[in-house]
Amino acid sequence: MGWLENKVALVTGGGSGIGRGVVEAFRHEGARVGVLERNADKVRDLQQLGPEVLPIWGDATSLADNERAVSETVRAFGRLDILVCCVGIFDYFTSLRDLPGEKLSESFDELFAVNVKSYLLSAKAALPELLKSEGNIIFTISNAGFYPAGGGPLYTASKFAVRGLVLQLAYELAPKIRVNGVAPGGTPTDLRGLRALEQENLALSSIPNLEELIRTTNPLQVVCQPEDHAWAYVYLASNERARTVTGTILHSDGGLGVRGLTKVAGLL
Repeated sequence: MGWLENKVALVTGGGSGIGRGVVEAFRHEGARVGVLERNADKVRDLQQLGPEVLPIWGDATSLADNERAVSETVRAFGRLDILVCCVGIFDYFTSLRDLPGEKLSESFDELFAVNVKSYLLSAKAALPELLKSEGNIIFTISNAGFYPAGGGPLYTASKFAVRGLVLQLAYELAPKIRVNGVAPGGTPTDLRGLRALEQENLALSSIPNLEELIRTTNPLQVVCQPEDHAWAYVYLASNERARTVTGTILHSDGGLGVRGLTKVAGLL
């Protein structure tokens, strides 16, 4: 029997990368999963995972799309126990010095809409159902939510903001709903950049020497893959195993906090 048997989850941004890893791990552990994804090709690909996975096309920065994703998931599977937010975009280490002044405001609004506002909107939409099930919420942070050099100032600020949401919502929603986070380290994925900075066609996995750069920045010398992080989400999602855990962030980063970072590390 799986850790999430008879549970129902909604994963935002579950079409690729860490989100896809979470969807597959949850399915393996017995959950049925709704997935909110805005990329139509990824929505079609998710259909191959079988009837236990319900792909839903939509934009997590829209409250209406989040509410529709919740309602469609509940209509298909009868309830909602778990919300996981994996939506994200990246600033590709664009420093304050290199950020064009005329694009700074637009870039900030774009990145925070995806990386922060969408999490609040998803939580707001899921709240009535999670109160019924006394379920839980898991937000995706990053090593950039704790240490410098995991992105530029825009990305780093957004991930610190999500840390704040975990703590505030864990406080507000107790005792009915647990709220936790996972902070993955560098992972080769399809994570895209900002339209405002003409980075939307960049994928994190296409950075030259990415795997070597990741390996040399963490004490375990591992190159994390989405499935490596997914089991942290499985643990936090299990009310039976993590029922005393809320307001906690699990670090899945190869041990970055053990030694801290050096400026020459460059990429996390």
